[in-house]
Amino acid sequence: DQRGRLIGRTKGGMNTKLHAVADAKGRPLKFLMTAGQVSDHTGAAALLGSLPKAGWLLADRGYDADWFREALKDKGIKPCIPGRKSRGKPIKPDKRRYKRRNRIEIMFGRLKDWRRVATCYDRRPKVFLSAVALAATVIFWL
Repeated sequence: DQRGRLIGRTKGGMNTKLHAVADAKGRPLKFLMTAGQVSDHTGAAALLGSLPKAGWLLADRGYDADWFREALKDKGIKPCIPGRKSRGKPIKPDKRRYKRRNRIEIMFGRLKDWRRVATCYDRRPKVFLSAVALAATVIFWL
């Protein structure tokens, strides 16, 4: 399967981060919520086991880690993740492919078109994630 996947995160409700996996068209596939102060590596580790089959994966610098790159390669997924600025040896992603990363940002924008998701009305993460799942179900088909 040569289709790609996108992974990204945004601020969720009540000091949380919402990590998401989307397909190459920017349609949401998987969600995970973590505490706001937790690094993106924790979200990446949790999503790694449930990643759908793909040829490549786009992510931003927050997901740059050697163990994550190796785990993706072990699954047969080619990582397209720019290296952190603090990395000793710079890693350059495929620029043509990395330009497509805006699709996950567009997906988060479409999720935030739903007022309940954008304003984080729900105080409990479980209820907020349910609202996100409902919005994602609708925008998947639009």
